[in-house]
Amino acid sequence: MPRSLLDVEHLDVRFSSTAAVRDLSFSIEKGESVGLVGESGSGKSVTSLAIMRLLAPQARVTGSIRFEGEELLNATEERMRSLRGRMITMIFQEPMIALNPLMRVGDQVAEAILAHESVSTKEAWNRAVSALDEVAIPNPSSRAKDYPHQLSGGQRQRVMIAMAIVNRPQLLIADEPTTALDVTVQAQILDLLARLREKFSLSMLFISHDLGVVSQVAHRIAVMYRGQMLETGSARQVFKAPAHEYTRGLLNAIPTLQSDRAQALAMVEARQYSDLPLKEIEQGHWARI
Repeated sequence: MPRSLLDVEHLDVRFSSTAAVRDLSFSIEKGESVGLVGESGSGKSVTSLAIMRLLAPQARVTGSIRFEGEELLNATEERMRSLRGRMITMIFQEPMIALNPLMRVGDQVAEAILAHESVSTKEAWNRAVSALDEVAIPNPSSRAKDYPHQLSGGQRQRVMIAMAIVNRPQLLIADEPTTALDVTVQAQILDLLARLREKFSLSMLFISHDLGVVSQVAHRIAVMYRGQMLETGSARQVFKAPAHEYTRGLLNAIPTLQSDRAQALAMVEARQYSDLPLKEIEQGHWARI
């Protein structure tokens, strides 16, 4: 049986006496997209930062996070630097904060290459321009010379995606990548991520509070509440037969027009994902919405 690309087992993250993540377990297969869904404060982003080993020093992390069988929680910082940006990459929610306002966007994409490969500055720049072209930045040779403030919100997010895929990683973590965008641009970014995942055979952990958004990109969906996993299953399974009232509440939060909900389900059905068996899960505590 092929080994999962990422295995998270019994993950606990605590800040002083506060438990941000409790006994969390899930896996991501090679080429698979998993949606991690829950409201603000449910522990989604903390989970992603734990995988990247980017949590604050005061965080107490226990359990296991294995990438291709390698334990990350006891890996050296040098080893983590070699993995971040090359094998595991991350797209953050607000690109205006994540991007350096004093550097041209082409230089920032090229910097991601130079951090992991011994290539010339010219080659790195040319590859950066190609990456901007891959994420559909118009006139990439010219826009590569722009600074972040000269780009629209959607274009800045595309630059972040270019930085994330330029080294052809195996795992892409997208943390609420469309939240700050209007609906039209959001749809374009989701379509772009889906196409890039297919083109480069990426595995993806897509984090969102919106099940309607996740339905467009995820093979499987995992639902979190107060740091715990409530349920997990194929996208079709979670949409058609949610096991928990909390999940049903998230489904009801999709725009109230029945046509919108039907469209979300149709997106899941159209991809014809095979159903995956539900893992055994503990109910824990969950809220009525």
